[in-house]
Amino acid sequence: MSNDHLYRIDSDLEVRESVKPGRRVLNFILKVVAVSLVVTVVVYLVIAVAVNTDVEGRLKRENKMFEKLYPELLPQQQLLEDAISNLELKDNEVYEAIFHSSAPSADPINSLCLLSGGDSIPNTSLIAYSSAKSDRMMEDAYAVELALRQALYKVANPATVLPPMHLPVKNISFTQVGASVGEKIQPYLKAYVQHDGLDFIVSQGEPVYASAAGKVSSVEKTNKGKGNTVTITHPGGYVTRYSHLSTMKVKQGQNVKLGQQIGTVGATGNAFAPHLHYEVLLNGRIMDPVNYIFASVDYEEYSNMLYMAVNTAQSLD
Repeated sequence: MSNDHLYRIDSDLEVRESVKPGRRVLNFILKVVAVSLVVTVVVYLVIAVAVNTDVEGRLKRENKMFEKLYPELLPQQQLLEDAISNLELKDNEVYEAIFHSSAPSADPINSLCLLSGGDSIPNTSLIAYSSAKSDRMMEDAYAVELALRQALYKVANPATVLPPMHLPVKNISFTQVGASVGEKIQPYLKAYVQHDGLDFIVSQGEPVYASAAGKVSSVEKTNKGKGNTVTITHPGGYVTRYSHLSTMKVKQGQNVKLGQQIGTVGATGNAFAPHLHYEVLLNGRIMDPVNYIFASVDYEEYSNMLYMAVNTAQSLD
């Protein structure tokens, strides 16, 4: 026999080649390594499932916190959406009243959707959309320019009658603007009641001025309802009313100029606190005074005043 091979005799008395000891050791090592790997994997999976790392623990705590916050955020989101819708409505009313056209739409949502899906939209569709969008923007720009031209022409025309467009109180900020026209919570009844004017929250005794030139049509002194009230009739069918006054400095039939003091702020009548209740009427129809005060403030301040007027749910009378 050769020295390179080992032989063994089986139980059936046959001579067979035997595995070398070195190979048996190698096989044993391979088996040990394989078993160790399996055990390591099993132990890792058990640890990964049963034991949380610091990062995993922090992420789970954050997820639980977000789950609790999410229901609270939904009403706030709805409130913001309603506020934006109201602002858009008021903006459109202002454009209709002044420029006799609808307010231009910025259309931000469509722009975002277009950009977010740009990778999957064919170039031809992008070009067509952009072209159509450009045409609409040009049409809107032309409509705004035409409305501005008409507005400037009317303002420059001496025969044009402008509505009352000035604040009846001076040196106020948007934080002093209260509820405007609409269903508001009445402070005494604690129920929704129609509110016909705009509340200005100012201190007792502050001067009140005529928002436009006109003639005093009535001076009512009473401690009921709207309290002491001055009503002024203006050209063009406009009427302004100033209520809850503390004192009144004009008489019925008197002609007044723009900015002339007609009284002082008070809390007469059913006033919850000192304030000026200001109304604007056109041919007997109640208008929203917030649409007639932008001539006294800049655009940013007017936007804030508009927001406060729309979103203040409770009136002061």
